[in-house]
Amino acid sequence: MRKFLIILMWLVTSISVLLLVTLPVNLQTQLIAGASVLFLMMVLKTLNAGGIWRLIALAFGTAIVMRYVYWRTTSTLPPVNQLENFIPGFLLYLAEIYSVMMLALSLFVVSMPLPHRTTRPATKGELPSVDVFIPTYNEDIELLANTMAAAKAMDYPADKLTVWILDDGGTLQKRNADKIVESHIAEKRFKDLSELCEALGVHYLTREKNVHAKAGNLNNGLEHSTGELIAVFDADHAPTRDFLLETVGYFDEDDKLFLVQTPHFFLNPDPLERNLRTFEEMPSENEMFYGIIQRGLDKWNAAFFCGSAAVLRREALNVTGGFSGISITEDCETAIALHSKGWNSVYLDKPLIAGLQPATFASFIGQRSRWAQGMMQILRFRFPLFNGGLTIPQRLCYLSSTLFWLFPFPRAIFLVAPLFYLFFGLEIFTASGGEFLAYTLIYMVVNLMMQNYLYGAFRWPWISELYEYVQTVHLLPAVVSVALNPRKPTFKVTAKDERIDRSRLSELSTPFFVIFLVLLVGVGVTIYRIYTEPYKADVTLVVGAWNLLNLVFAGCALGVVSERGDKRPSRRVKVSRRCEFRVGERWLQGTIDDVSVNGLRVQVLGDVAEAVSIGMLTDVRFKTFATGDLGDLPLQVRNVRKQAGETSVGCMFMPDQPSDHSLIADLIFANSAQWTKFQLDRRGNPGLFKGTIWFFGVAIFQTYRGFSYLFRHLTGRGKKEWEGTL
Repeated sequence: MRKFLIILMWLVTSISVLLLVTLPVNLQTQLIAGASVLFLMMVLKTLNAGGIWRLIALAFGTAIVMRYVYWRTTSTLPPVNQLENFIPGFLLYLAEIYSVMMLALSLFVVSMPLPHRTTRPATKGELPSVDVFIPTYNEDIELLANTMAAAKAMDYPADKLTVWILDDGGTLQKRNADKIVESHIAEKRFKDLSELCEALGVHYLTREKNVHAKAGNLNNGLEHSTGELIAVFDADHAPTRDFLLETVGYFDEDDKLFLVQTPHFFLNPDPLERNLRTFEEMPSENEMFYGIIQRGLDKWNAAFFCGSAAVLRREALNVTGGFSGISITEDCETAIALHSKGWNSVYLDKPLIAGLQPATFASFIGQRSRWAQGMMQILRFRFPLFNGGLTIPQRLCYLSSTLFWLFPFPRAIFLVAPLFYLFFGLEIFTASGGEFLAYTLIYMVVNLMMQNYLYGAFRWPWISELYEYVQTVHLLPAVVSVALNPRKPTFKVTAKDERIDRSRLSELSTPFFVIFLVLLVGVGVTIYRIYTEPYKADVTLVVGAWNLLNLVFAGCALGVVSERGDKRPSRRVKVSRRCEFRVGERWLQGTIDDVSVNGLRVQVLGDVAEAVSIGMLTDVRFKTFATGDLGDLPLQVRNVRKQAGETSVGCMFMPDQPSDHSLIADLIFANSAQWTKFQLDRRGNPGLFKGTIWFFGVAIFQTYRGFSYLFRHLTGRGKKEWEGTL
């Protein structure tokens, strides 16, 4: 009876909403209703009302969106007999419907995400055996050394922890390659990496052939290991000491648990963050996914494997024959396969690894192209909506995650749509200026408000749109290619240890300047049409404003593809560790102030600047987290600064034995609390109004910076002139 009443209540509510949405009203009433909803949402947001009030605000916003969709469907499409208007008009309509559908899926996934899970510290006396897999292909050996050392230093019984390097760069196939240079490189890598693994107490494993890329490499590791659990870390993802103790305890609570996934935290900014200089003050792009979306997926038992920073149960992997390799995104595909077999997953929202992300725009696009193509393969081969093994909520969650990567299509349509009217006079959206104001503008602002409700401190206004725009230009052909030939894409490793020694334009920058200039011409055409066709001024102003908004994104993107030179290969992290610093034969008291994967800065007590010279080899001594023993780490002095009562010395690591990498890993990666603190320090919700003003200010400056880079590039000015503050 109770179930029947609930269904009846939902049915009555749904019919009532549909009646309100389809109710014919005049423009004035529509405008007043839309403005009232906006005001209500702003009041609730200002009061920071959560719980049921958050849902009420989102419900009112949804009603406005539905009202817009109804009006858009019934009143704005061009006549079918005018194909020159109808075809582009219908494409624009489909793009908007896609956006509304993705908003609906987002509301389902994240309207009320799970709160942060309390950690489940494992009982040390009853710990399962763990194999740690570090798959690698062509990553630098020193980068691998730090990851291996951090993995070996995890707080876990040594007899139950086995660390494996799964090397696909030293396979027999590569060592016997026909090209002698490639063969020599692979042979040297095989020898050097084997020796390093032996010195660090890590098992080295390679295979005969590079089959099925990363999935095949991981499955080869499964065949040669026996641990109950499998922890997977990318080559550049170094774990903190408490990674296993924070994660393995969940497997004791649920025999059907196959996955505990943790967020990916990055030490360095992505190209957008570095070139716009937002890394220290604005949440990273991935924080929206790991901070909100994965918690929303977790609510529906749909949090999925992200390829690294995760622990999986071997028993579950055996059910599906190991890691799936049909697509080039083996992680999400593996999760779908296991969820459809009735296994469960858990997402722990606590950064327990630190890694690197692509530094150049070209590598960033290469990584995103692989993600997009892999998700399209999953959509093609494992279409979530019709996957009978998944629950209905899981189907919707995976549908949201895969369909998201179709965004290049609607984003491209939104970019060119106003130009159809401005350049060719095509009326692909039949509405007056007043109707645009009452329906479209209200809808857009409500949409932004809803995004602010959903993602708030994790994603500032307009940033999602900018990320999508800078990816669309190059992802669109990648998505089209996989749609035409879903088996064509191959796995490509993303370069993450790159350096940009001097400022330059990205090799992928040309289309962005062309698009900007076309949109700028559109601004001129807008002015001309208003002057020559004053009777259409209301519509022309609306379309011109749309084109101007596109121009703002295009201008900001010019700053993204204008690569800033950076002498520092990675960001420094505040650590504050007591130490002793050697100056000649003396050991002086000091504090390690900050550290990066390449070096550190130490504050030495006393004025000893005259005794410390650039290029001098020295050592620093400190207590390790792992054992509490003193460790000596060799350094080379790079710069010296006098300060009040002390001397600041910048040094580069000079590891000459494997144990030195253990000390570097202890300095940088041991303490998980520092990653949490850094994330929290840059999380803050500027709100829609302040966030919009901030974004437009950034866009104006980045437009100027982009063209200054273009001018220097075209005039061939020297290297030194590129190394400025722009």
